[in-house]
Amino acid sequence: MLPEDGVPQGIRPVGAAGAEDVRSQDMPPDPDAATPAEAADPAAAGGGSTDAGPGPNSGSSAQNRWWIYRGSGQPLYDTSLRELLPDPPPWRRFTGGPVVPPPPADDEEVERRLGTPSGRSPASDQLRREADMVNAALLLRRPLLVTGRPGTGKSSLAYRISRELRLGRVLRWHITSRTTLRSGLYEYDAIGRVQDSAALRAAADGAAGDRTAGDGAPDGSAPGEERLPGIGDYVQLGPLGTALLPYETPRVLLIDELDKSDQDLANDLLSVFEEGQFTISELLRARRRHPRVTVLTDDPEGGAEIVGGAVRCRAFPVVVITSNGEREFPPAFLRRCLRLRMPDPDRAQLVDMVTAHLAEGAVTRAGDGGDLIERFLRRSRERGGLAVDQLLNSVYLATSGRLPTDAGALDELVDALWHRLDGAGAESRPG
Repeated sequence: MLPEDGVPQGIRPVGAAGAEDVRSQDMPPDPDAATPAEAADPAAAGGGSTDAGPGPNSGSSAQNRWWIYRGSGQPLYDTSLRELLPDPPPWRRFTGGPVVPPPPADDEEVERRLGTPSGRSPASDQLRREADMVNAALLLRRPLLVTGRPGTGKSSLAYRISRELRLGRVLRWHITSRTTLRSGLYEYDAIGRVQDSAALRAAADGAAGDRTAGDGAPDGSAPGEERLPGIGDYVQLGPLGTALLPYETPRVLLIDELDKSDQDLANDLLSVFEEGQFTISELLRARRRHPRVTVLTDDPEGGAEIVGGAVRCRAFPVVVITSNGEREFPPAFLRRCLRLRMPDPDRAQLVDMVTAHLAEGAVTRAGDGGDLIERFLRRSRERGGLAVDQLLNSVYLATSGRLPTDAGALDELVDALWHRLDGAGAESRPG
């Protein structure tokens, strides 16, 4: 299981060992215990020595904790990431402003993707490595590149991080072959602004029929221009641009299926990841007349003030980049990312996922002693890997009480649901 030693009170996960209850959260930590990372290298546990210089976390035990993210599935309580996260390395320190308000929560979307939080089975080496890489990305302020075949839960890692560290709504940037860096940073609706300007000008001309042609408003602007919405109403930040706003605590940004992008996108991301900032050219040109402009963000009903036409981050976002391995990325891009290979989930993880989405007892009701999960694992090996949602679909049908009572009904549906991910054999049963 994940290390429990030296965990500050308030972040001990519920059920991490499979046998703890909520009352165990109130147990004091063992002051003499040390995590494996601390035992091997005490200075590495908090990214530096214990006698660190002045800072917001100086003198706090949180500065020396490696296990900030634990992969327990339980949200932090009685503390926050801002209190636990040590200062960044000097070369990853950003000082953007003015500080924007915290992001909205999106519990409904997180629950839809992850199910309800529940005690997890004892952690495997795989989950321990996953937690190690997430913590390294947090401390180093570096993107996390998650690879693996489709259906292994790469995208859900971003939602697990957000829920456990209470970081609010996940910003999702889904990549296609037509995606550009500009679309992830911001969009400017120049056509909409021209159309609105023309419509207001026409309305003003019609309302002032006695005005001499060519006359303008008292301030010299064109008729109706004084009523035109500000330029900020036509600028909307994309997921990447929103993640780089100056928040006090990092946002979680999911860049999904980057390997589907154009060859240049990975290289284009390098400067943004390194500098932690970008400019909005339309606002940059207007900065003398409009030094502070409020624009739309990728959050529902969201807005943020941009100063001088530039967006500068304060807390580098938690960036989770997923790839199905369809192509390699440039070495310069890989050098700036931490890499995590997501293997196929084992039986204990599948049981946890089914329980989270379909409640306790769903595994037993789906078959004698979880037989459906054993069959899924066997079929996944035979067919080169299946996706977790294929198992969830079959368990849901098996426990719905709506299937015909004959024994072959479920087998026929299972064969249809558990087809190869390339689509081959979707309508046939193995002999």
